[in-house]
Amino acid sequence: MKILPLAGGVIAATCLPQTSIAADWQAIEQIKTYPIKGKTGIDLYRSIGEEGPNAGVQAIAHTSFKLTWTRKYEPQGTACAITVAQPRVVITYTLPKPANPLPSDVRQSWARFIAGVEKHERVHGEFVKELVQQIQDYSLGLRVENDPQCKRIREVLTQKLGELSRAERARNAEFDRMELADGGNVHQLILALVNGP
Repeated sequence: MKILPLAGGVIAATCLPQTSIAADWQAIEQIKTYPIKGKTGIDLYRSIGEEGPNAGVQAIAHTSFKLTWTRKYEPQGTACAITVAQPRVVITYTLPKPANPLPSDVRQSWARFIAGVEKHERVHGEFVKELVQQIQDYSLGLRVENDPQCKRIREVLTQKLGELSRAERARNAEFDRMELADGGNVHQLILALVNGP
């Protein structure tokens, strides 16, 4: 039996200079589902393999996010500083959902499976939130000397964003590797589903 992976998020960021002030932020989280068919655990899992999201690999579930920024780059004498760095992040969890009612024993097994998968995906969501906070912590108040046109500061920020994004992707990959390894949490969830109650 082939174990289907779960896939972490992909970043898409933009900089929109504005004149607002920085404020606390909160991620918007939403769940999307895709339909699967079957009356047994193994049939449901096979349907996941056929219908699941493709995030570079065929997956059981997927966490994606859209991140945009409101930033203000402010010349300060011969320097430039970021005085506003306000994120807006929407995290989307894509999960499987049976299209038809399930027999009671399979329904209980499915409930345990999908609760575990959603818990796994929400860890990816926490990684996204931590990434956004790291970006805000770094960028808010960032100051580059000898940059009155606010050009070098964007290069400095872009380089740091690349470093933070690569670290976040590596963290997601390692988490998935552990969860899907023999005996890992998601591996156990899959075995419990396909082997039945």
